[in-house]
Amino acid sequence: MSDSGSGLEPSPVQNLQAQYAKIQRLYQQTLDRWTPHMLNRWLASAGLLVLFLIRIVLAQGWYIVCYAHAIYLLNLLLAFLQPKFDPSLQDDLMADEIEEGGDPAISPLPSQRDDEFRPFVRRLPEWQFWLSSTRATIIALFCSFSDVFDVPVYWPILVVYFFVLFALTMRRQIQHMIKYKYVPFDIGRKARYGGAK
Repeated sequence: MSDSGSGLEPSPVQNLQAQYAKIQRLYQQTLDRWTPHMLNRWLASAGLLVLFLIRIVLAQGWYIVCYAHAIYLLNLLLAFLQPKFDPSLQDDLMADEIEEGGDPAISPLPSQRDDEFRPFVRRLPEWQFWLSSTRATIIALFCSFSDVFDVPVYWPILVVYFFVLFALTMRRQIQHMIKYKYVPFDIGRKARYGGAK
């Protein structure tokens, strides 16, 4: 008999929980190492996406999986481009409060009344955008190996519908950006502080 200190051996459930916790820690450590390497992360995701598209084209099937994946990526892109606090909702709330006789609230974006700098805060941060899109691509790639998801459809209709949906949603998003005067990207030269003029 071996004496392990307490005299009780861990149950199989405890062993599984310990292994699951170990795998979770390893997964989180890997993600933490990838965090600062933005270009490499996106290149790896683009490579996975190309691999998935090659799989779809060569297998000539799983168009529903591809369509669902494209719609999900479009949804992520829209969340990435939108501000965390939607100014249109803020305007509606301000109008309601003014109608009720209250003081108008302050908008989360700078305006003519308020020239204070407020940074653009995304609804979906870049890291979450990358992680969600990569996970979705991996899941879609695995789904393309199962015959359950190979539903026969006329794929040109899906392609046309996706491009129409993409054009309409991006047009609406660009109009929203123009109306509320925000740009979700850092464009131009970064300001250098303390340097010679």
